[in-house]
Amino acid sequence: EAIKHWKASSLDLSPILYRPDVPSRIKPYRVIAQDHGLVKSLDYRLIECAKSALEEGRKVRGYFEVKNVHRTIGAMLSGEIAKKYGNEGLPEDTIMFNFNGSAGQSFGAFGAKGLTLILEGEANDYVGKGLSGAKLALKTPAGATYKQEENFIAGNTILYGATSGKLFVNGGVGERFAVRNSGATAVVEAVGDHCCEYMTGGLVAVLGKYGRNFAAGMSGGIAYVLDETDELNEYCNQELVDIEAPETDDLEELHALIQEHFELTESRKAKAILAAWDEYSVRFKKVIPRVYKQILKARKEEQAKLLEERGA
Repeated sequence: EAIKHWKASSLDLSPILYRPDVPSRIKPYRVIAQDHGLVKSLDYRLIECAKSALEEGRKVRGYFEVKNVHRTIGAMLSGEIAKKYGNEGLPEDTIMFNFNGSAGQSFGAFGAKGLTLILEGEANDYVGKGLSGAKLALKTPAGATYKQEENFIAGNTILYGATSGKLFVNGGVGERFAVRNSGATAVVEAVGDHCCEYMTGGLVAVLGKYGRNFAAGMSGGIAYVLDETDELNEYCNQELVDIEAPETDDLEELHALIQEHFELTESRKAKAILAAWDEYSVRFKKVIPRVYKQILKARKEEQAKLLEERGA
């Protein structure tokens, strides 16, 4: 009836309804049901292995071999955690899975709190995309003869849009690390260009080489950079940020974070920094947005005032 109405109208509907002539070997309609292979997703195995954790909150551990066809590892499992436990997730390290190999894109995407994923090998782009409380660690393979901090073991756009959680990378990564990060904490040993781009929150520690345009559009959060070549002023985009020396409290926080990085990844660079902390600590520089610094200062003054009033 609708077609009859359209034909009777003055509108020219031929561009919409026209069916082109095609060879007989080409079918202009569906003849084969699509199979995207989701049932073969590694996450179904992860969910099955984590059953006791999901149902009873019990700690579970597992080991898996991965290939680059395995993408968004942990995303479906995180969805199951969120369904039952909401934003609170599970206690830290309730589900701890170790992986070996070369993971595909988006390793640990949307990882929920209580989930820890440790990969010995390498990963593609978007590691920790939308990270939501999980803990991720990427380790250089055991027995590797190259320098860990000079080998890139993950791709671009890591921690894109992350809101919470932690990431430790025992090696270098590509461009746009922590872009739009709004709350996650990360330690990485080398980065490409545009690190901390449009970052609005969280904390990033870079223990080695940094690329151009560092902190472009960064409006929140803090970055600590081991500036061994004293070139950060040249490579950092200082339109919105200041570069300054870390304070005592900053260095204490940074030391604890590097210690955690070493414990999870056995990083040789982290071990060297911790062993000669007095020598390395003076080389760190703090990158902080000017507006964010003002906000932190106002909060600190407000807290001090409240304590003073309560004391009175």
